[in-house]
Amino acid sequence: MSLSNPSQVLLRNSELLLAKAPLLINLPEDGFIDAYIELHQPNSINCFNTNFIDYQAITKKHGHTAKNRVQATFASTYQTKMCHDLVIIAFPKSKVELAFTLATIAHCINDTTKILLVGEKKGGIQSAPKLTKELLTCCQKVDAARHCLLFVGLFQPEKLSAVFKEQDWFKKYHITVDGIELTIASLPGVFSQQKLDVGTALLLSNLPEKMAGKVLDFGCGAGVISCFIGKKFIDTKLSLLDVSALALTSAQESLALNGLSAQVFPSNGLADVSEQYKHVVSNPPFHQGVKTHYQASEDFLAGINKQLYKQGCITIVANSFLRYQAIMQTYIGHTRVIAKDKGFTIYQAQLSSK
Repeated sequence: MSLSNPSQVLLRNSELLLAKAPLLINLPEDGFIDAYIELHQPNSINCFNTNFIDYQAITKKHGHTAKNRVQATFASTYQTKMCHDLVIIAFPKSKVELAFTLATIAHCINDTTKILLVGEKKGGIQSAPKLTKELLTCCQKVDAARHCLLFVGLFQPEKLSAVFKEQDWFKKYHITVDGIELTIASLPGVFSQQKLDVGTALLLSNLPEKMAGKVLDFGCGAGVISCFIGKKFIDTKLSLLDVSALALTSAQESLALNGLSAQVFPSNGLADVSEQYKHVVSNPPFHQGVKTHYQASEDFLAGINKQLYKQGCITIVANSFLRYQAIMQTYIGHTRVIAKDKGFTIYQAQLSSK
């Protein structure tokens, strides 16, 4: 894999990368780690990723190194007993996630720890000084190249408690759909963090009239769909998957708040799905980072037939401009348009044969 533009900008500023125990946050496995090791020979490199695909790529390449120099963590929050002298953060798509990220690492950095923020201009990194003015000192732009910006600053530990409480960061809201009341909890960076989105609301109003047995919620986000199904259809057994650790933690919190239990797990598409289901429901994501990315959703629709029981049913909501009906028709079976409203369409298909 070739180096991404942000990684190239980082390596252009090699003097800023000198450290004994750097922490890399949400950087992809694109060759940067190898280049960094060759350049500075750090004692260790810790990688903290909230994206399961990036985490898997790092562990696949570096998980069995002879000196075990690279340690990877997949979680919604970062925990360690060491103190990092350098932190490199890939600027998040959701700006509110940046403060959350800095808060979760407050316990393992000090006022001499160098903080680097790197990202593409179209991702909004220009706002980094404003977003961090209460948390970092001297957050200054040090490079601009390859449509990216690089900022450096120092942490102000007195601005954030070293005792991180994840509960303080959940946004909670209440919704009522078809007479069913739910409380939803969502961490920064999770889709539809503040309120029920239009597409999911349409999906909840157009689910099958009866649901029982095993249900898979693909791309579960904060768990809205599964919480609704669990409350309305008590004979269902819920499984929720997502690629985001922030989403999975949010979904677990939402389930607990609504008195529900379920299997919640990370997966790169359907790669980590081993069971079969009577029902599959989804508001499939089509954004990856700041880019629009349809392939993951299309792969999901093309491969889900293997995870459906005979006569199993799949119901999804999608932006009306996405041509998902033809894919579902080809790989699953006869696909109906159940509803259309406000730019969204509900598709439903039943597996025609195994």
